[in-house]
Amino acid sequence: MKIVNYKWKDAEIRTGAVIGDYIVDLNRAYERYLEYSNDPLSYEIAQVEVSSNIHSFINGGMKAVQKAQEALDFLQSKQALKPNQWLIFDRNDVCLKAPLNKPGKIICVGHNYREHILEMGREIPSTPVIFAKFANTIIGPEDDIPKFDALSDQYDYEAEFAFVVGKKARFVSKKDALEHVFGYTIANDVSVRDLQKRTVEWLQGKTVEGTLPLGPWIVTSDELNNPSGLTVELKVNGKTRQRSNTANLVFDVPFLVEFLSNLMTLEPGDLILTGTPGGVGTARNPQVFLQDGDVVTVFIDQIGVLENKVQSVEANVEV
Repeated sequence: MKIVNYKWKDAEIRTGAVIGDYIVDLNRAYERYLEYSNDPLSYEIAQVEVSSNIHSFINGGMKAVQKAQEALDFLQSKQALKPNQWLIFDRNDVCLKAPLNKPGKIICVGHNYREHILEMGREIPSTPVIFAKFANTIIGPEDDIPKFDALSDQYDYEAEFAFVVGKKARFVSKKDALEHVFGYTIANDVSVRDLQKRTVEWLQGKTVEGTLPLGPWIVTSDELNNPSGLTVELKVNGKTRQRSNTANLVFDVPFLVEFLSNLMTLEPGDLILTGTPGGVGTARNPQVFLQDGDVVTVFIDQIGVLENKVQSVEANVEV
């Protein structure tokens, strides 16, 4: 299932699923499914079991996904899907927001593709390099990447394969790790290089407002059950800058779940970025950084495409 956060006109952000050219509201689909069986508490049950809030939905785990799938199968068996501005929407009529808006933790892995490690002049790490981003960085698949020219002119791209924790994880083994993954999405860890290099700690260059395009959806782990062997490609204005495969990760998803869950408790809705391939702008000769109007496109096999435009903004403009 491809799960999205969508917004129709001035309504609240709600959780839906992509079915062809349509977005189906999962909470309302499950409510309709229960109504068909004459359940007098269909509304109340739907609010609990298939929430309209993405973080509550993820807390429901694969049981919530299964119930939502039952509702989608029911709808498709009873009628042809048609937009009705309540339950089913044409994709062109809604705005897709980031599939996660306020994860409890955003954990990033640095130097996790061999070719990127080599281009940065470093050695293969014996343990993962871990840093953080914050929720203020997240923007959606239809948002522009704000480039604060007064702050820096060294905005760089980083294509990332990301996964979402679906079940509380503490001291989890690699063998059981994928049971704790809710699904997978695409991220672009936009990095402001001169700020990143001010100190030995990278945080300044990784937490600038609007520097984490995310989406367009989360593909649930029952649909994408093997996170290895996926092509990752990033283009700027149609020209390939990065291309690799998740098989080339130094530390793969099962390893990262085990490693991180031994450091901390991973909670449902936590977002993990697994690292970027070689080809980043700062490692090129000459260096190439993102400019106003650039279009950055990230493709990951079995997930889809995340595309955002870079827009220069004044420092005092609210984004």
